[in-house]
Amino acid sequence: GQAGVIRGNGVSTLLTFLMSVAATATERTAGPEDYRAALWTLKPGDTLRLQAGVYTEGLSIAYLNGTETAPIVITGPESGDPALFLARPTDNTVSLVNTSYLTIRHLTLEGQGHPVDAVKAEGYSDWVHHVVLEDLIISGHGRDQQTVGISSKCPAWGWVVRRNTIRGGGTGMYFGNSDGTAPFFAGLIEHNLIVDSLGYNLQIKHQNGRLLQEGSTTTIRHNVFSKLHQARPSPNARPNVLVGHWPDEGPGSNDHYEIYGNLFYQNPYEALFQGEGNLALYNNLFVNDHGDAIHIQPHNGIPKTVDIFFNTVLARDKGIVIRTGIGGASYQQTVAGNVVFAAVPLTGGRQLQNTLGRLSDAVALLVQPVGRIDELDLRPRQGRLRGPPPALSRLSRYENWQRDFDGCHRDLTIRGAYGGDTSCPRWRPALEAKP
Repeated sequence: GQAGVIRGNGVSTLLTFLMSVAATATERTAGPEDYRAALWTLKPGDTLRLQAGVYTEGLSIAYLNGTETAPIVITGPESGDPALFLARPTDNTVSLVNTSYLTIRHLTLEGQGHPVDAVKAEGYSDWVHHVVLEDLIISGHGRDQQTVGISSKCPAWGWVVRRNTIRGGGTGMYFGNSDGTAPFFAGLIEHNLIVDSLGYNLQIKHQNGRLLQEGSTTTIRHNVFSKLHQARPSPNARPNVLVGHWPDEGPGSNDHYEIYGNLFYQNPYEALFQGEGNLALYNNLFVNDHGDAIHIQPHNGIPKTVDIFFNTVLARDKGIVIRTGIGGASYQQTVAGNVVFAAVPLTGGRQLQNTLGRLSDAVALLVQPVGRIDELDLRPRQGRLRGPPPALSRLSRYENWQRDFDGCHRDLTIRGAYGGDTSCPRWRPALEAKP
């Protein structure tokens, strides 16, 4: 009787398919001498384990497609000596073309100063979608600002970019094309460490339009973005993170960014964050001893629906600045429940229940707001930074909005990035991956 019900629901066909995939999926092991031949044998559900060693011929992946239920996995060793890929002068090290449902993890990519990217969805590709890039260590890709750690130059969606370390890149991550023709959407960028980039730690370009409706949210969470060292001055100065606008109409026009739980640290020449379009920026820490923290302003479009809430901001000059641009005044930009210490704490937007002051005021309200990064403790002092909770019902539309910077339960009467749960484990700001 149960079998009849399953068949009647059409589930048995799916179960048979999944079992057949599992039965035929294989795990292969390869090294520097034979890994390229092994790539061509991979099919949905397969895993290719790369041995420790030095790889000098890159990882060119074209027309390799897993499925949603049976992705293809390429992985290096999880511990011990790495699978080390050395860049070549003329080719991107990991090159992706018309590829989907693929996971690449546990590789070390050394650029050797060559003018190539570590990972790139190539501009001549039709698309690259549902790719997982995790636990990659990327260095030596800082020849100039056009050299990128992880990049997409074709339509790309459904990516997960997780727990990667990119040090000293020209640009850490760059998704999309400068002319708005290679949309990146429905992505998840989390728990990455991107430090000492010449230009952006992360940029997601604006989108002029796209054919696919899939999307709605791109999430950037629990990353560390720092430009403490090596940042370039004007005219090459760049924010740590810049996100561009979504399509003005049609598919994707209602998409938005959710950016939360990140540490934005130091930028000698630009603001830490710049954004436009639809976005929510919440539960983040911003520290810039050199200039500004947050700029919401026109870039290739205008700011639209913007919610900035429960952030802790310390900046020498300007804390939060909102400039609507032509046509932007018809959208609502709300700033609520933040703690901002700066020479000019807050300009623009609809302002609700924020705590504002100069940097000198932070000492009385935060545990340890000055010093090196390993000395900082930006939690509120006992009993401080309390007030009425923001009266905004739409904040509940955002993921984890009631969780604070560390993912702990939030007391809505406490302003800033920390929510007051003293029993919750805390991560002190550091230039290392946020757990």
